[in-house]
Formats: sequence, structure tokens, C-alpha cells
Amino acid sequence: NIVDTPGHADFGGEVERVLKMVDSVLLLVDAFDGPMPQTRFVLKKSLDLGLRPIVVINKIDRPGSRPEKVVDMVFDLFCELNADENQLDFPFIFTSAKQGIAKRELSDDSDNLNPLFEMIRERVAPPVADAEAPFQLLVTSIDYNDYLGRIATGKIFNGRIRTGEMATLIMKGGEMSKGRITKLLGYEGLKQIEIEEASAGDIVTIAGFENVGISETLACVENPKSLPYLAIDEPTLSMNFIVNSSPFAGLEGKYVTSRNLRDRLNKELRTNVSLRVEDTANTDTFRVSGRGELHLSILIENMRREGFELAVSKPEVICREIDGEKCEPMEYLVIDVPEEFQGTVIEKLGPRKAEMAAMNALDGFNRIEFVIPARGLIGFRSEFLTDTRGTGVLNHTFQGYSPWKGPIIGRKNGVLIAMETAETVAYSLFNLQDRGTLFVQPGVRVYEGMILGQHAKENDLVVNACRGKKLTNVRASGTDESIRIIPPRDLTLEQALEFIDNDELVEVTPKSIRLRKRLLDENDRKKAYKKTN
Repeated sequence: NIVDTPGHADFGGEVERVLKMVDSVLLLVDAFDGPMPQTRFVLKKSLDLGLRPIVVINKIDRPGSRPEKVVDMVFDLFCELNADENQLDFPFIFTSAKQGIAKRELSDDSDNLNPLFEMIRERVAPPVADAEAPFQLLVTSIDYNDYLGRIATGKIFNGRIRTGEMATLIMKGGEMSKGRITKLLGYEGLKQIEIEEASAGDIVTIAGFENVGISETLACVENPKSLPYLAIDEPTLSMNFIVNSSPFAGLEGKYVTSRNLRDRLNKELRTNVSLRVEDTANTDTFRVSGRGELHLSILIENMRREGFELAVSKPEVICREIDGEKCEPMEYLVIDVPEEFQGTVIEKLGPRKAEMAAMNALDGFNRIEFVIPARGLIGFRSEFLTDTRGTGVLNHTFQGYSPWKGPIIGRKNGVLIAMETAETVAYSLFNLQDRGTLFVQPGVRVYEGMILGQHAKENDLVVNACRGKKLTNVRASGTDESIRIIPPRDLTLEQALEFIDNDELVEVTPKSIRLRKRLLDENDRKKAYKKTN
């Protein structure tokens, strides 16, 4: 079985669970860019599991490609990840997916992909399994079906199984429960089909066990034996999901109460195994933890598309205590940036506690690699795009845990805060443009305490964006000059989560993404500030 490299590695141990089902890995590498961060992540997991990857150097038809140099880069990456002697002797092949050709040597003539298929047949052994032994299946993926309930996907390591047979579920703690297999699904290419029987080496989906979990074992009833448990990576980031309490609550969404929010999060827990949901002292607030900012923002985006309204707080990293020392999650950051901007990028990452691991020159670009605390990346992406004028490329993957790196300076600029609930006026926004960067345009309903933009200075500023121009009979030169409004900065959900500070929230509805202060009244904010300082 062959698996391609996933595009992102934020989703817990999903990569490791998929690799647990397969016998080999097809590692796809760009003939120009070389190994990317996700390649590094998947390769590390593969080597740890003892797999021997087949390296495919793709896009050899791309102008400026350097396939032989990339092979050397891949070998260096294998060494860096402590591959053993057998793994270092990896097979590689050159391909162009666009042209549909594969070559063992660059000088070879080819008009098809047969060399790649031949290499797979030579290098990938059939599954080592005994179809006559007692049945054993390791659950590596969980899904939910409204008709079938919870369904489990995994690889059969030993034995056979048929629809309607009884099986034993062996849970993490050793507890056992019996159940009947109500549905057995296999795969024909990418299509899922219903089958009556499956044997060792097959990857199947089974229904009939409502309490099944990741890394648990389904075994035969007569002689149930558990397979080695595969640990799930714990969450690294958390944020509060709060019932929307703004003056505009309930105007755009269908589901707005704490009961709706609780039910939706509990439903997500059925299939999202890397997610954690905890109650807090406030019944309207839920602490949700996940494997990175992308993991949680996808959940929030799905909820708003389903009609939910909620407010979310600034993401916070989850620290661990290892050997009596406080440790925090670290990310491996890879940046491709034009040479003219590399100094600015390095300067910005210094205060964020980033440590440079490598620097390589590409064609007009420099690839710079860092190890950085996960909290140091919060709010960095928008700064990075501004500093590089949109020409830089940023990728990062989870690296591990390291001792706490000390305080990191957060957002330097304050915000512009609405003074009243009304509709924004072009005349007022025109006069506010010199104060900072606006997030709203004329004719938008705003409320007291809502954030209208980023202040040019460090302090927060309460402004009136709804004051119209006073009418007068007096005429003077320049009074009636045309008003030109700079297009506002339209924040996406990810950018909004990166932008907010500890005393701010992102209000998410099916139609809008708004930023607001946690305390909407200015006097309440002043009292809270005095208490904490």
C-alpha cells in the first residue's frame, strides 16, 4: 500500500495512524524546491516506524529544475532524521506528472509511467499477515454515519472477517465488549464498496461498535488479543468558544445558545479524535483544544457555514511539565523569501525566540529554516506577508516540546474602537484614515466596543465613525472636496485569530467576522485595567 504526503500535519497523529496501515511510502519531492516541511514531517514518522520510502523526484520538466541536486538534499534530510543504513539506501526515480513519464535515469527515454510501477512492484513486499490466524484489526480512523452510527477504519493484520459475525472490541484500558459486524466496507480504487468478507492485509471499514476509539483492536471472540496501542498526539493549542453576547447576537445566525454550541462540539468529538472540549466555570464558555490554529479554525469555519454564531478568544499554547521543567510546543518553520527581504524576516523572528537551523540559496530566493515556539507564530503570518510584499512563502510543522523560552512580545499596535451603535459614515472614516488602518467601510452597522481598525500607535483609541458632516450655508475653498476612502483591510478568520489580543474576541457569524473588545463599555475596560495594573 502506498500513501502520498499530506498537505498539512496539524491533525494530531493522523499521519502516523495512516502510516501504520501501509507497507511503504511514496515520498513526492519537487525537482526545484526540494523537500518541503510536510515532507520532513511525514518522512520522520515513516522512518520512526521502520518504513523504507521510495523517493519520487517530480516536475523534472519545470524550468530551472535540479533533480540531481534535490536527490542530495533528500539524502541530507534522511541523515538529519537519523535514518538507518537500510533506509539511507533509498530507491529514487524521476517523473513528470504533467507529461505522464517516469525515468530511472535522467538520460533514459520514456513516454509512460511504467518505470515507477515496476519500482513499486520490486521494492514493496506483500503484506506480512496470516489469513488463517485469529482475527485482528487495528482501528486507525473514526467516522460517523447517521444511519450506521460510529464506523471504524483499519487494516486487518491477521485472520478473516465476514458481515454478521461477532467480534470483540479491546479498548485502551484492556476492557472488552462484544458486538456484531453490521456492515463491512472495502475499497475499489478511491470508491468505497460493500463487501461480504475481508482477510489479512485488507483495509476495511466496519460498523456495529458504537464505542470504538482510535488505536483500539477488533479481535475474534474465541481468542481476543490486542495489537500494540498507537498513541494519539495531544493538542498543542486551545481557545475559548463563547456564546455570542454582542448587540448583534441572533441577527445572522440560526444556532446561538449554549445548548446549541455544546451539542455541536459533542458531535464533533465523535469523529475529530484530536479535539478536546472542556466545561469552564461559565456555562456559556467552552475550552476547546486542538492540534494547531488550522485545526481549530477549520472547525469554526464549518460551524459558521452551518448557521452557528459564536465568539472565540485568542489562541493559547498548551504547556507540559517534562522532568519537572515547564516545556512548550515548538514548530519547525521554513521560509522561502527573496534575498532583499531576508534581513527583515530574520530581525522580526528574533524577538519571537526563533533559532535559525539552516539557510540555503535558491534561484533568487533564500530558504531559511527555524525552530520557533508555537506561540511565536501567532500573529506573525500577516506581518510576514506585509514585510515581504506578498512574495514570501511560509510553512511550519510540529517539532516537539522544549523548555519554556521566556516572554514574547505580542501585538505592538492598539486598535480603533467604536464609540456607539450606528452605521459608519464615509465622512468620519475619511478623517480616521490618518489614525491607522481601517477594517470597515462606509454603510456598515457597528456597535459600541467593536474594533474598527488598527491604531497607528501603541494605545487603544475610542473613535466616532458614525458622525456625519454638519450642514452649513457658509462656502469656502476646499470644504466640498471629494472624499477618498482607502479600501479597508478585510480580515479572514485565520488573520482575525492571529490579530486579537487577550482582552479581545472574534465574533463569528454565518455572514460576518467582527472583532470586538471582551468588555464593550469603555468605563468597564478602564476599571478592569486599573485592577490588573
